[in-house]
Amino acid sequence: MTTRRDFLRSAGAGALAPLVSAQTGRKPNILFIVLDDLGYGEFGCYGQKLIQTPNVDRFATTGVRYTDCYAGGAVCAPSRSVLMTGLHAGHTSVRANAGTIPLRADPEDRTVAQLLHENGYSTGLFGKWGLGDFGSAGTPDKKGFDEYYGFLHQVHPHDYYTDFLWRNGKREVLSGNRGGKKTQYSADLIADASVQFLKKQKSGKPYFLYVPTALPHAVYEVPDTAPYTNRDWPAIEKTYAAMITRADRHVGALLDALHESGQEENTVVFVTSDNGAQASEGHTLEFFRSNGPLRGHKAEVYEGGIRIPMIVRWPGKTKPGAVSDLPWTFCDFLPTAAAIAGAPAPRNLDGMSMADALRTGATARDLPPRFLYWEFYGFDAAKSELRKNTLSQAARWGDWKAVRPKPGAPLQLYNLRKDIGETTDLAPTNPDVVAKLEAFIKEAHTEPRPHNTGSMEFIR
Repeated sequence: MTTRRDFLRSAGAGALAPLVSAQTGRKPNILFIVLDDLGYGEFGCYGQKLIQTPNVDRFATTGVRYTDCYAGGAVCAPSRSVLMTGLHAGHTSVRANAGTIPLRADPEDRTVAQLLHENGYSTGLFGKWGLGDFGSAGTPDKKGFDEYYGFLHQVHPHDYYTDFLWRNGKREVLSGNRGGKKTQYSADLIADASVQFLKKQKSGKPYFLYVPTALPHAVYEVPDTAPYTNRDWPAIEKTYAAMITRADRHVGALLDALHESGQEENTVVFVTSDNGAQASEGHTLEFFRSNGPLRGHKAEVYEGGIRIPMIVRWPGKTKPGAVSDLPWTFCDFLPTAAAIAGAPAPRNLDGMSMADALRTGATARDLPPRFLYWEFYGFDAAKSELRKNTLSQAARWGDWKAVRPKPGAPLQLYNLRKDIGETTDLAPTNPDVVAKLEAFIKEAHTEPRPHNTGSMEFIR
């Protein structure tokens, strides 16, 4: 039987094998698309019945759809920090949605963009960054991106009709939104810019394009509510659904541009969300069953806060229309990208490469069970510090999921294979499993070091 250590060793060796296209002689491009606060059940291919997502649903028929993939955290910034660094929520630098907590300066925090850039990739970021405001050590240009356009501060994207965006370190005024006007919808501008970046990649270099859209994060606002305008729904639900369908159109535009570029066959595409859905401004989770059968929501480490849709297409490698229950998470992306690029990944990561699993179509029963970890902190804006008394933690090992909802609380234990909704706590009858997960959680969590977070106001 292949042990976890053997599998990790083979995955690490595979990262050094160049995956050069026979047709172009180039390493694969990587396109990573992240929706914001999109729930597990909000794409049609994950069971949604009311919201239209035809482009993502069509994309799912061409790649592999993962049913047990997880975000890096239960809220935006920590989840993105995990994605960029390959360190899980107990080790990564950004632990809360403060807005001004940045990634640390090199060499402490090294991102997937830096790794790819150093291995010959052009790199672009279009959308919501959230890992370092202007002037900090964590801005995209200092973390491996050649080009970026969009939002830096975590709070700034809440204004879809903002009067400025950041482009490569400079504030770009949106005059159509000055003086109370609302004529330039930021999500559309960012989507158009991401398409233009893709279209101009003709230099022969591979590229990494990271597109973290702000849709459908609150505050809920959209230029029009088509195709739901005449539905007999509450106004807020029409707006919410229209935001998701608009994001789906943006995904479709990127996929169309990729096809027209002639590089589709040499591009690995990921489509996912940064955490579970939330209820806000009168929008309810129940109306669309936003998190499907899962318990909880954004800011909770129950499945509804961290399990996410994930669809991956790697032409010639992934099987079209495949479905896999293999559990994996955002901290696996950096080593996976390294393997795709034929580059050595850092040794101190929490994640492991999924490149071989993508190519083989591996499911949960094909690989040894592994431990996965999440935690959540609230943030005290007045004191600019983490609220330690809000810490919640979760870990998964095979079919078992442990949750500690607050500091000092006993672990709850669920069998996700039999109880995806986490309704029945099995801790009293499975003390050995609880002890194993308890030991892992204790090892996985490190105390976060303080940051100089500064003001909660983003740089204007």
